[in-house]
Amino acid sequence: MKFELVKLSYGADELAPVISKQTIEFHHGKHLQTYVNNLNNLVQGTKFENANLETIVKESDGAIFNNAGQVLNHNLYFTQFSPKGGGQPSGKLAEAINLAWGTFENFQKEFEISGTGLFGSGWVWLASDKDGKLSITKEVNAGNPLTKGLTPLLGFDVWEHSYYLDYQNRRADHLKELWKIVDWKVVESRY
Repeated sequence: MKFELVKLSYGADELAPVISKQTIEFHHGKHLQTYVNNLNNLVQGTKFENANLETIVKESDGAIFNNAGQVLNHNLYFTQFSPKGGGQPSGKLAEAINLAWGTFENFQKEFEISGTGLFGSGWVWLASDKDGKLSITKEVNAGNPLTKGLTPLLGFDVWEHSYYLDYQNRRADHLKELWKIVDWKVVESRY
């Protein structure tokens, strides 16, 4: 199986000012493309050569895991945004968030605290278990909730390359702004 760079459903400039065109071009066009290229090269001749991305993330380690994890994480990340995003989730996801955190605002605060508090590089995720119970997980480097038997629903990238051109060292500011572009219909479809 040959992996390809995920296509964006929006123009590189359409998420500005939350994420600038320059950041999209570097983050999607260069960083993610490198992970895709590396993964394609690494899986050749291995048991993962014809495996899907989720299987590779669940069953691999080392360089293969790091690149597969970053491809999966970034695919989820870039497809969860829209220039018409923002607001709040609805339906069953909204009910589950309210059950777990009391209010959407409480969930947002805890999510931002988790992302800001993650030392170094990684991801903060809203994930669900097989029964639909929600949790926030912090994953270092290429980590993904799949490795814990959870389904990733919403992920914010806290690697510096995802925000440094726009926010410099202000990770917390970046996380607060991302809510403005979350496409809750996409996130809800993962639940």
